[in-house]
Order: sequence, then structure tokens, then C-alpha cells
Amino acid sequence: MATIIPVLAFSDNYIWLICDNQQRYAAIVDPGDAAPVIKALEEKKLEPIAILITHHHSDHIGGISRLLQKYPQLPVYGPKTERITTLTHKVGQDDLIDLQQIDTQLKVLDTFGHTAGHISYYAPDMLFCGDTLFANGCGRIFDGTLEDLHQSLEKIANLPSETQIYCAHEYTLDNIGFAKWVEADNKDLLEREAVCWALIDNDQSTIPTLLADELKTNPFMRCDKPQVIEQAEKFVGKKLSNSTEVFRAIRRWKDSEYD
Repeated sequence: MATIIPVLAFSDNYIWLICDNQQRYAAIVDPGDAAPVIKALEEKKLEPIAILITHHHSDHIGGISRLLQKYPQLPVYGPKTERITTLTHKVGQDDLIDLQQIDTQLKVLDTFGHTAGHISYYAPDMLFCGDTLFANGCGRIFDGTLEDLHQSLEKIANLPSETQIYCAHEYTLDNIGFAKWVEADNKDLLEREAVCWALIDNDQSTIPTLLADELKTNPFMRCDKPQVIEQAEKFVGKKLSNSTEVFRAIRRWKDSEYD
């Protein structure tokens, strides 16, 4: 199994290095800033072998050009339907990326919604999902649609429950605050909040998160649960007929009243 190294960037971004177990090579996921990536590669004596991009936002692609100046032979993988000029390999649903030096094969998943062409990278036990799914939350809608984002989260929900979720931001405690608005009596959520506070108080990351925990505590992954439906209907003031309508309601609730 690959070794995953976080690189911190900006105020709350994670850039991920997917490394072989001997930590000789690394694939770089969503390098919004080149400087901390180069520093980590040099300090750990890692040879970069690829750049993997989930979507076009600047805090995910801003470091590509400088990385290519230093490492000009790096292939750059990214979403085939988004305009990112530095891509060398445009990929989409079910494409396979074979990273032989780190003994890892990644499957591309279309996870549209946050942006219209957002993708994620999956290998057994790990998912690099950019801004689609966060710990206890999900991305905002920019040029995608609420319907697409809900479908993307349902796609992720069908992965094995032991999948580790490597998202791109440290938003967990803030997201838990909203999740408590939706499911104030969710014991799993309250237990998770305590665990996450302990991690943050000890200067540790709350990421990766386990998909099994998201299914128990993330309201955006629980749109078929009675408490979530009840609170969504209370927010919109009417009955909702399906999980997509519930998802739309709680995403708009968070956008308009919490964030």
C-alpha cells in the first residue's frame, strides 16, 4: 500500500504526495502552491513522477507551472472537460493511471458538482476527492450543479466503507458545527467532534477521514435519514419527495445561514 504524505498550503489546503513504501517516488495531488511541494520533495529526497489534478480552481493548480519548470518531464493528469492548459493527459470516468514507480493504479471517477468537470482518483482503500467530499461536509457549487454533486456523493458512498478520504481542505470542525444543526442528537457525530477537537488541540490533522464515518456523521451523505429529511423540510417549509431535494435543501441551508 502506498504511503501518503500531506503538504500544507495556504491557510487550510492539503496537497497530497502519494509515495511508494520506500519513499523514493511521489505523485503530487492538487499542487496549488509549488513552494511547499518542492521543499517537501527535497527534504524527503523524493523524485516526483506525476501531477494529479481534480479540478481547475487556482488553489489546486496554481503550482503546476513552477513545478514543470523544475521537473519538466512530469506528466500532468486532470479532468478532460475542464480548461487547464498545463494538462498532458486528459482523463475521465473509469480511466486508469498506472503509477508503476509507486506500485499504484488509480481509477478516475467523475465527481462533478463543485465544478462541472471535477474528478477524483481512487485506489483500494484511498480516494483523493479534491473539493467534492469533505470531512462532515461537501464542496460548494461553482460551475457544476447540485444534482451532479449529490450523484457524485452517492457514487462515493458506494465505495468500500474502509476507504480513506483524502480531501483538500481542513474544514472538519466547522463542518461538524453545521452537521449538529441537522442532527443534534447524532451520537456518532458528537463522538467524532470530541475526537477531532483532541486532534486539533494536539496540532494533528483530522484528515484523512474514513468513509464509514462519513456515512454515519456527514449530513450530505445521509439525505435518506429521517432526522435529515425532517430538518430539511423544516428549512424549506414543505415536504420533500426524494434525497436529491433533501440534499438541495441542506446545501442551500448551509450556504445561506451557516457559512
